[in-house]
Amino acid sequence: MAGHSKWNNIKNKKGAEDDKRAKIFGQISKQIRIAVKEGKSDNPNFNPMLRTILEKARSANMPKDNITRAINRGMGKSATGAAIQEITYEGFGPGGAPIIAVALTDNQNRTTSDIRYAFSRHGGSLGSPGSAMYMFERSQNGDYVPTIPMEISAEDQVQLRSLADALLEYEDVEDVYTVIPLDEE
Repeated sequence: MAGHSKWNNIKNKKGAEDDKRAKIFGQISKQIRIAVKEGKSDNPNFNPMLRTILEKARSANMPKDNITRAINRGMGKSATGAAIQEITYEGFGPGGAPIIAVALTDNQNRTTSDIRYAFSRHGGSLGSPGSAMYMFERSQNGDYVPTIPMEISAEDQVQLRSLADALLEYEDVEDVYTVIPLDEE
Protein backbone atom coordinates (compact mmCIF):
# COMPACT_ATOMS: atom_id res chain seq x y z
CA MET A 1 0.00 0.00 0.00
CA ALA A 2 2.00 2.90 -1.31
CA GLY A 3 1.63 6.28 0.36
CA HIS A 4 0.40 5.03 3.71
CA SER A 5 3.58 5.23 5.69
CA LYS A 6 4.02 7.71 8.51
CA TRP A 7 7.15 9.14 6.83
CA ASN A 8 5.26 9.81 3.59
CA ASN A 9 2.47 11.62 5.45
CA ILE A 10 4.99 13.80 7.33
CA LYS A 11 6.90 14.53 4.11
CA ASN A 12 3.75 15.64 2.28
CA LYS A 13 2.52 17.79 5.16
CA LYS A 14 5.92 19.45 5.65
CA GLY A 15 6.28 20.04 1.90
CA ALA A 16 2.94 21.85 1.77
CA GLU A 17 3.84 24.00 4.79
CA ASP A 18 7.26 24.83 3.28
CA ASP A 19 5.61 25.94 0.03
CA LYS A 20 3.30 28.32 1.94
CA ARG A 21 6.21 29.75 3.95
CA ALA A 22 8.32 30.22 0.81
CA LYS A 23 5.53 32.19 -0.85
CA ILE A 24 5.15 34.43 2.23
CA PHE A 25 8.92 34.93 2.48
CA GLY A 26 9.04 35.88 -1.19
CA GLN A 27 6.35 38.51 -0.74
CA ILE A 28 8.03 39.96 2.34
CA SER A 29 11.42 40.01 0.54
CA LYS A 30 9.91 42.01 -2.28
CA GLN A 31 8.37 44.47 0.22
CA ILE A 32 11.75 44.85 1.95
CA ARG A 33 13.50 45.56 -1.37
CA ILE A 34 10.89 48.16 -2.29
CA ALA A 35 11.06 49.82 1.15
CA VAL A 36 14.86 50.05 1.00
CA LYS A 37 14.77 51.40 -2.55
CA GLU A 38 12.06 54.01 -1.81
CA GLY A 39 13.47 55.00 1.58
CA LYS A 40 17.03 55.14 0.18
CA SER A 41 18.30 53.69 3.45
CA ASP A 42 18.97 50.20 4.77
CA ASN A 43 18.83 51.46 8.36
CA PRO A 44 15.40 50.87 9.97
CA ASN A 45 16.00 53.81 12.33
CA PHE A 46 15.89 56.18 9.34
CA ASN A 47 13.39 54.23 7.23
CA PRO A 48 10.03 53.74 9.01
CA MET A 49 8.56 51.72 6.13
CA LEU A 50 11.46 49.27 6.38
CA ARG A 51 11.05 49.06 10.16
CA THR A 52 7.39 48.06 9.77
CA ILE A 53 8.16 45.40 7.18
CA LEU A 54 11.03 44.00 9.28
CA GLU A 55 8.58 43.57 12.17
CA LYS A 56 6.28 41.72 9.78
CA ALA A 57 9.21 39.52 8.67
CA ARG A 58 10.12 38.68 12.26
CA SER A 59 6.52 37.79 13.10
CA ALA A 60 6.52 35.40 10.11
CA ASN A 61 9.78 33.83 11.44
CA MET A 62 11.70 34.81 8.32
CA PRO A 63 15.38 33.81 8.59
CA LYS A 64 17.88 36.62 9.17
CA ASP A 65 19.88 35.60 6.07
CA ASN A 66 16.82 36.11 3.86
CA ILE A 67 16.20 39.55 5.39
CA THR A 68 19.83 40.59 4.90
CA ARG A 69 19.80 39.35 1.31
CA ALA A 70 16.61 41.34 0.55
CA ILE A 71 18.06 44.51 2.12
CA ASN A 72 21.27 44.14 0.11
CA ARG A 73 19.34 43.63 -3.12
CA GLY A 74 17.30 46.75 -2.37
CA MET A 75 20.54 48.70 -1.93
CA GLY A 76 21.86 47.38 -5.26
CA LYS A 77 24.31 44.79 -3.92
CA SER A 78 24.26 41.07 -4.55
CA ALA A 79 25.68 38.19 -2.56
CA THR A 80 28.43 37.67 -5.14
CA GLY A 81 29.34 41.34 -5.17
CA ALA A 82 28.00 41.88 -8.70
CA ALA A 83 26.08 45.06 -9.38
CA ILE A 84 22.34 44.70 -9.69
CA GLN A 85 20.88 46.31 -12.77
CA GLU A 86 17.35 47.19 -13.78
CA ILE A 87 16.21 45.66 -17.05
CA THR A 88 12.91 46.31 -18.81
CA TYR A 89 11.50 43.41 -20.82
CA GLU A 90 8.80 43.95 -23.43
CA GLY A 91 6.53 41.36 -24.92
CA PHE A 92 3.06 40.43 -26.01
CA GLY A 93 0.60 38.23 -24.20
CA PRO A 94 -2.53 36.42 -25.32
CA GLY A 95 -4.62 38.44 -27.78
CA GLY A 96 -1.59 40.57 -28.66
CA ALA A 97 -1.77 42.54 -25.40
CA PRO A 98 1.49 44.40 -24.68
CA ILE A 99 3.32 43.62 -21.45
CA ILE A 100 6.25 45.33 -19.75
CA ALA A 101 8.16 43.49 -17.02
CA VAL A 102 10.70 45.39 -14.92
CA ALA A 103 13.38 43.23 -13.31
CA LEU A 104 16.32 43.85 -10.98
CA THR A 105 18.98 41.24 -11.55
CA ASP A 106 22.64 40.42 -11.09
CA ASN A 107 22.50 37.77 -13.84
CA GLN A 108 20.86 39.02 -17.03
CA ASN A 109 21.09 35.68 -18.86
CA ARG A 110 19.22 33.79 -16.12
CA THR A 111 16.51 36.42 -15.85
CA THR A 112 16.01 36.65 -19.62
CA SER A 113 15.65 32.89 -19.92
CA ASP A 114 13.19 32.77 -16.98
CA ILE A 115 11.05 35.52 -18.49
CA ARG A 116 11.16 33.97 -21.97
CA TYR A 117 10.06 30.65 -20.44
CA ALA A 118 7.12 32.30 -18.62
CA PHE A 119 6.01 34.04 -21.82
CA SER A 120 6.14 30.84 -23.86
CA ARG A 121 4.28 28.79 -21.22
CA HIS A 122 1.38 31.26 -21.06
CA GLY A 123 0.73 32.00 -24.74
CA GLY A 124 2.93 35.07 -25.06
CA SER A 125 6.14 36.06 -26.73
CA LEU A 126 9.09 38.11 -25.59
CA GLY A 127 9.61 41.10 -27.88
CA SER A 128 12.62 43.13 -28.84
CA PRO A 129 13.38 46.48 -27.16
CA GLY A 130 10.87 49.10 -28.29
CA SER A 131 8.30 46.60 -29.54
CA ALA A 132 5.74 47.35 -26.81
CA MET A 133 7.19 50.42 -25.08
CA TYR A 134 5.49 52.84 -27.48
CA MET A 135 2.12 51.73 -26.10
CA PHE A 136 3.04 52.97 -22.60
CA GLU A 137 4.28 56.17 -21.04
CA ARG A 138 6.16 56.55 -17.78
CA SER A 139 4.25 58.37 -15.02
CA GLN A 140 5.69 60.65 -12.33
CA ASN A 141 6.08 57.78 -9.84
CA GLY A 142 7.91 55.57 -12.35
CA ASP A 143 5.02 53.29 -13.32
CA TYR A 144 4.15 52.53 -16.93
CA VAL A 145 0.65 53.63 -17.96
CA PRO A 146 -0.94 52.32 -21.19
CA THR A 147 -1.55 55.09 -23.73
CA ILE A 148 -3.23 53.06 -26.47
CA PRO A 149 -6.50 51.45 -25.31
CA MET A 150 -6.90 47.84 -26.37
CA GLU A 151 -9.89 45.54 -26.22
CA ILE A 152 -9.16 41.91 -25.42
CA SER A 153 -11.56 39.05 -24.82
CA ALA A 154 -12.42 37.77 -21.35
CA GLU A 155 -10.56 34.51 -22.05
CA ASP A 156 -7.43 36.43 -23.09
CA GLN A 157 -7.71 38.59 -19.95
CA VAL A 158 -7.63 35.46 -17.79
CA GLN A 159 -4.56 34.17 -19.66
CA LEU A 160 -2.92 37.61 -19.43
CA ARG A 161 -3.43 37.66 -15.66
CA SER A 162 -1.93 34.18 -15.35
CA LEU A 163 1.09 35.32 -17.42
CA ALA A 164 1.53 38.37 -15.18
CA ASP A 165 1.28 36.17 -12.08
CA ALA A 166 3.86 33.76 -13.52
CA LEU A 167 6.23 36.65 -14.19
CA LEU A 168 5.78 38.03 -10.68
CA GLU A 169 6.63 34.60 -9.23
CA TYR A 170 10.27 35.15 -10.20
CA GLU A 171 12.33 36.84 -7.49
CA ASP A 172 14.03 39.20 -9.95
CA VAL A 173 10.81 40.61 -11.43
CA GLU A 174 9.68 43.72 -9.56
CA ASP A 175 6.67 44.95 -11.56
CA VAL A 176 4.52 43.90 -14.52
CA TYR A 177 2.44 46.37 -16.54
CA THR A 178 -0.29 45.48 -19.05
CA VAL A 179 -3.21 47.17 -20.79
CA ILE A 180 -5.64 45.79 -18.20
CA PRO A 181 -5.46 46.51 -14.47
CA LEU A 182 -3.97 43.49 -12.69
CA ASP A 183 -5.46 44.41 -9.30
CA GLU A 184 -9.04 43.63 -10.34
CA GLU A 185 -10.46 40.16 -10.24
